[in-house]
Amino acid sequence: MLNSTGELEFSNEEDPEIISQLTSLPLSGGKSSAGVPEKTGYPDSVYVMAANIFQGIRIEKSAQKVLIKYGNEPLRSLSESEDQSFQRLSYELAFSALKYQDILETILIDSCIFPSTTIPDHLSSLIIVMLYDFQDRKFQTRVLSDNEEPISEVQEVENLLNSFKIKLAAALARCRIKHDALSIYHILPETVRKQELRASTLPLYAWINTCKISPEEVYNNLKRRGYNKVKSVLHIDDKVFAVDQHCYDVLIFPSHLKNDLINIDLFKDYKLIFQDKSRSLAVHSVKALLNMDDDILMVNTGSWYTVAHMSILTNNNTSKVFVCGVQSQAKDPDLKTLFTKIGCKNIEILHETFINIDSKDHRLQKVKVILLLPRCSGLGVSNPVEFILNEHEDTEFLKDHSQGGISVDKLHVLAQQQYEQLTHAMKFTKAQAVVYCTCSVFPEENEAVVKKALEFQDPGNKGQPYRLSPPVLPLCSLKEIQLSTDKFFRMEPSEITNGCFLSILTRERNPSETVSVNDVLARAAAKGLLDGIELGKSSKQEKKKKKSKTSLTKGATTDNGIQMKIAEFLNRETKASANLSETVTKPPLPQKNTAQVGASSQTRKPNKLAPHPAVPTFVKNTCPSRPRERQTHFLRPRPEDRMVALKPIEIVLPPVFMPFSSPQGIRSRMPTQHLYCRWVAPKALLPTCLPTHSLSRKEEKPKDDTPSSLLRPPRRWL
Repeated sequence: MLNSTGELEFSNEEDPEIISQLTSLPLSGGKSSAGVPEKTGYPDSVYVMAANIFQGIRIEKSAQKVLIKYGNEPLRSLSESEDQSFQRLSYELAFSALKYQDILETILIDSCIFPSTTIPDHLSSLIIVMLYDFQDRKFQTRVLSDNEEPISEVQEVENLLNSFKIKLAAALARCRIKHDALSIYHILPETVRKQELRASTLPLYAWINTCKISPEEVYNNLKRRGYNKVKSVLHIDDKVFAVDQHCYDVLIFPSHLKNDLINIDLFKDYKLIFQDKSRSLAVHSVKALLNMDDDILMVNTGSWYTVAHMSILTNNNTSKVFVCGVQSQAKDPDLKTLFTKIGCKNIEILHETFINIDSKDHRLQKVKVILLLPRCSGLGVSNPVEFILNEHEDTEFLKDHSQGGISVDKLHVLAQQQYEQLTHAMKFTKAQAVVYCTCSVFPEENEAVVKKALEFQDPGNKGQPYRLSPPVLPLCSLKEIQLSTDKFFRMEPSEITNGCFLSILTRERNPSETVSVNDVLARAAAKGLLDGIELGKSSKQEKKKKKSKTSLTKGATTDNGIQMKIAEFLNRETKASANLSETVTKPPLPQKNTAQVGASSQTRKPNKLAPHPAVPTFVKNTCPSRPRERQTHFLRPRPEDRMVALKPIEIVLPPVFMPFSSPQGIRSRMPTQHLYCRWVAPKALLPTCLPTHSLSRKEEKPKDDTPSSLLRPPRRWL
């Protein structure tokens, strides 16, 4: 029993007006307002559970600074409730008492509760948590419930605090004046106040259990309940929800809808499950690295909902999800019951700690991706109570948050543990990737651990070395792109999300196993994955390059071939005409080479007789004659010159001599009869640039005054 005699007499002598003035002061956080309903207290079982939580996370002080002694024995509870709302109230009350532990202890000493009363040490934690609630209620009497069974320890402490109500209020007022603060909320460190401010607006994240319900069905169900789908839930007081940009199966709700959401069937039936977004980012990164039959090993999962989310994402695969660190086999039935309710079928529990698991364990030969969620300071989390309930089992997580920081020694200890776990994960030779995720904002726990593990890789490991890979998650803003330039995925703490750090390590490709692109396409075609796609086709640029090279080569070859043939033909005909001219009595005109022929043809008049029949005549139809300097291109192509497109021409072959019976004298006076045979280049051939005569009309014959009868061939049968 508590010995509080004398203090009751003191409280009865106080002026009621003074009590009213003291109790009307804003005390905790300035949160009181006309729109906020007055608090009526908690059930007795909440006080007991909160006292036990506080007993485990309280800040221990040196012997010289100890003001109040705390016992080691937990308080007996009538029943351990599994209701999440009950646990949330207990954790919130314990965390609030932890933040104000120094102030509450000072108030108890200043009000003479300690050491004037004989209080058992095991009740000290209960006094602290009940005093915080008492001052938060402005020292008003708690409203008791008729349905709840009272707990004797709670009733005794409540009577003691009521007897010291005036002294407690006065001690609190003096504390505020000493710190020049409007309330004890303003006495807290600035980092803690910023965390509380972010926590008040931090949205709720929940992933869809696609094994039980589709996203469209969830949307329709929420709309029937009055929820509207929006792009952002920030600063919206209505019943709304949004779809996360990074994870397609994650929904976002405003924080004030928590009590309403936990009572709907979607959450009661595990169709929607609350979870911090950082854990959803981790499991989605693992999913992006998996093949159909790859297994996963999860380390330090914290919340079993993270394991369940990983299982649901791989439900359509043949993958197994191995979970290590479950040291007590007594938890197996409870876990199996939970996984059955959610619909998980591919989870296998390992009771060994991760460090003690052999990297060559036969059970883990198909593990390709290891998800490592190491224990960290977690100062990137704005609402630690929600994170404790949904993700983390270690209540030590709350101690660092209550002070707004972490000691250097503890940070180094955590970083060393993270480094050992990461290096052990890299020893699994069959694994091809490691996903490392924390909710810390300290580089010592994030970048430094990853870079150190990559730098000091075991050279004796048979597998290929690891390398840092870029994020596999979509980058949805310019800020995220800037934060991920060094291949690390980061999210800074803000009013919409907790802090998160994510790194992906993948093995380098074995050079002996590298395959060409053609081999990959051939394998894909063999499996029927390239239906309708023809292989072996080069790109458009390659086609253009090959086509241009082929056309130039072909054009040059064709031009050279045609020109050489023409030159051989002209030389042969020139020799033949020279031999025939020896039989003619009249000396023939001097022969001209092809260059002279081309030049003289440009100045010849239309009514002038044709030249000697031994000289071939070229008739051009389409274009005027070329300049003299280009005549050399006719006989010998110059490779250094630019290739010129050829044009179609007409070639007039030499005349065919018919036998005459008349004497040579007659033949000498008569003009030679010519048969003009034309060879016209086909249209398909490329145009040439050969020099020809420029005649005014096509096939124009020379004029002569000789009678037409003389032009007839002799009739040899006469």
